Amino acid sequence: MLLENLALFLLIVEKGGLSAAGREIGLSPTSVSERLGALEKHYGATLLTRTTRSISLTDEGRLLVDGARRLLEDAGEIESSIRLGTDQISGLIRLSAPVDLGRNRIVPILDHFLEQHPSISVDLNMTDGYLDLAGLGIDFAIRYGALSDSTMRVRKISEGRRVVCASPAYLAAHGTPMHPSELVDHQCILMRFGSSIHREWQFRAKERNSKVLVSGRRIANDGEQVRQWCLNGHGICIKSYIDVRDDLSAGRLVEVLGAYSLTGVDLQIVYPSGYVVPRRVKLLMEEISLKLAV
Repeated sequence: MLLENLALFLLIVEKGGLSAAGREIGLSPTSVSERLGALEKHYGATLLTRTTRSISLTDEGRLLVDGARRLLEDAGEIESSIRLGTDQISGLIRLSAPVDLGRNRIVPILDHFLEQHPSISVDLNMTDGYLDLAGLGIDFAIRYGALSDSTMRVRKISEGRRVVCASPAYLAAHGTPMHPSELVDHQCILMRFGSSIHREWQFRAKERNSKVLVSGRRIANDGEQVRQWCLNGHGICIKSYIDVRDDLSAGRLVEVLGAYSLTGVDLQIVYPSGYVVPRRVKLLMEEISLKLAV
């Protein structure tokens, strides 16, 4: 019963309340409260501070979140090995990826992985924003760029070359910029990261750096939407090469200002430190690293 109560405790934390957790698994709020109480009695500590509007983890609760996940993962691995044999894997993998990369590159990898491992299921969270991986119970995330959270472990996948690009139709109508300074006369499609808009584009050529403050009528916090606007001829954008590689090869987009390099943003896998990575998660990490590094 301890493992079931630990799983319920993690669900309460994930859903943000006892009632929401109960609805998820068909238990009444009273039953959820009783089982949480049994868990707190077992450990001799209060795990959650509850008000009428919200819950928050105590110090003991935060400690148990990480420990409970490890215990449940270990139990799942043992059960899988006994039921299916050591050559098979099973269970749920939770991961997160940027929207553009997720739809166009990660989803095909996941589909192939699921075909190869019929006892695996995945929960994919696609967002270009920040996520609390440990708090949400996400096993790992694929992300671009440096991390603000130093507690995360990082596995680099590839160098993150970025390109400035536009559609042939846009360039035919508005001309092709030959120098970064000419971008001020163009519609630029901008990416929003939280409350910050990426308006300052930095270039480097012949050991000299230059910055251009660009503007445009279209701003989005979704990398896929930025790409679609660019494909539809609405302006010039900066994209990671891996996101537009197929578009460039097919001629749907054209790289401009190729003589000027942009600061690279590495593509990497990140996951919580102190997290015991289950075998199924390791295998998917390996698969993603192999396919995206090509």
